[in-house]
Amino acid sequence: MAQYKFFQIDAFAERTMTGGPAAVMPMEAFPSADAMQAIAAENNLAETAFIVAKGGEAFGLRWFTPALEVPLCGHATLASAHALYAHLGFDGPEIGFDTKSGRLTVKRLTDGRLEMDFPADMPKRIDAPAGLADALGIAPSEVWSGQYLLAVFDSAAQIRALTPDFVKIAALGGKRMDVCCAAPGDDGHDVVSRFFAPADGIPEDPATGSAHCLIAPFFSQRLGKSELMCFQAYPGRGAHIGTRMTGDRVKLIGRARTVIQGVFTI
Repeated sequence: MAQYKFFQIDAFAERTMTGGPAAVMPMEAFPSADAMQAIAAENNLAETAFIVAKGGEAFGLRWFTPALEVPLCGHATLASAHALYAHLGFDGPEIGFDTKSGRLTVKRLTDGRLEMDFPADMPKRIDAPAGLADALGIAPSEVWSGQYLLAVFDSAAQIRALTPDFVKIAALGGKRMDVCCAAPGDDGHDVVSRFFAPADGIPEDPATGSAHCLIAPFFSQRLGKSELMCFQAYPGRGAHIGTRMTGDRVKLIGRARTVIQGVFTI
């Protein structure tokens, strides 16, 4: 039997049992994609991150949902950096993660928060896909498209009141379509959002760093602010995600909290 270290970490979390849970598993080498997919399905969290040391401050990083491998995942990247800093002895100034989306870097700020550097994804305005309003329970005021569909609403109250039909969301456009719903914020937040990805095996994601690669450039431009404090309003949890635009890059900033440490046995 093979045994691997296992960490369950809440990312973009001010305290445990908030933010987005991710599993982090350091490996000597990546197992087969089928093996990693089976492990992620067993973990049954939004993402399982697999990290492999490459020497120095560089690590390979891959992310799997319970259903498939994804090209980019913010909260599991933050969780991976937290595992390296808090549990695996890393003490360098910056971590470099080599991923299918290129090199991603994470550094620890003086206040203990982690800052990730991701590519910005400024969406383009489109017509709403047929069935979107029915799938979300209310029609957005605007629809934009980048890596994900961005449905823009007028108020944070509308975001919190959404009653999504996950079967209908998964069927939008006859193809895989992940939907980020966002609006100008309340309670001291610049933006409030929710994220639905039922086609990926994640009906609603508690914390989606990659979605803020769209949210940050869009709302920074609309609100006239380079730095935003965002809140992802997953019912019962909530994630605090800071963003800062620097050219065509987005800094994603947040805290992470370890919830479980253990051993995964195959």
